[in-house]
Amino acid sequence: MRVLFGFVLLIGLGLAGGAVYLARDYIGQQQAQLAEAERAKQAIVPTEEVYVANKALRYGQTLTIDDVKKVRWPRAAIPQGAFTSEEDLFPMGVSVPRSVLRAVEPTEAILAVKVTNPGQDAGVSSRLSPGMRAFTIRTDVTSGVSGFLSPGDRVDIYWTGNQGGKSITKLIDSSVDIIAINQSADEDRNGPVVARTVTVEVNPRQVASLAQAQTTGRLSLSLVGADDQVVSEVVEIDQRDLLGIVEEKVVEAPKEKVCTVRRRSGEEIVVVPIPCTN
Repeated sequence: MRVLFGFVLLIGLGLAGGAVYLARDYIGQQQAQLAEAERAKQAIVPTEEVYVANKALRYGQTLTIDDVKKVRWPRAAIPQGAFTSEEDLFPMGVSVPRSVLRAVEPTEAILAVKVTNPGQDAGVSSRLSPGMRAFTIRTDVTSGVSGFLSPGDRVDIYWTGNQGGKSITKLIDSSVDIIAINQSADEDRNGPVVARTVTVEVNPRQVASLAQAQTTGRLSLSLVGADDQVVSEVVEIDQRDLLGIVEEKVVEAPKEKVCTVRRRSGEEIVVVPIPCTN
């Protein structure tokens, strides 16, 4: 009996030890799976639906609900001005479309800067900032920077005319935004175009200044670099400055002092020069 009891006890201890080992292994596997699930959860990037183009869109095209679709976009990387709801993209309803101002490629996010307000076309008026006005400057090959201007560029404006009887050239406005070339506001046009007219965005006071300048003289444009943030200083050049002529001041020599005395000789008074004593 004792041998049998001892044998049963050994078997029980073995089974208990095996159960403990299996339980520990199972718990370890469960903990590993939970840790892996937690790591996978942390690796998931939060996303949000954003409207993108479902085909290539070009300047002047009408943007309708059929031209866009929703895609999941990483929330931290959503571009500024993107539309995340139909109410934002078409606030007046899908029957009131927008117009495309800049080229949009397939699957590219629709941005507010690339489309007009609902119901607007892609004309110049859609590009004007609040309180600003459009003013058109007559240009040619030389005054229009030889056809290298495009909507979206910035220019300095110079006036050449007569002032005070002298021919001068002076800077009258700097870093002015161009919104149209030859009645076209398309920023994505290819190839240089000789500008016959350039339309700029200015405030009402600048409009009056440019109108007066264009009436009394000739306006020329100078292209500003895309990344140039330096504001041009006051510039005024006349013909003397152009040719390097320096006006010399005439200095008069001091006059020699002459001393005299008057003497009477009969009926006459004679003036006789004498050395000056001081």
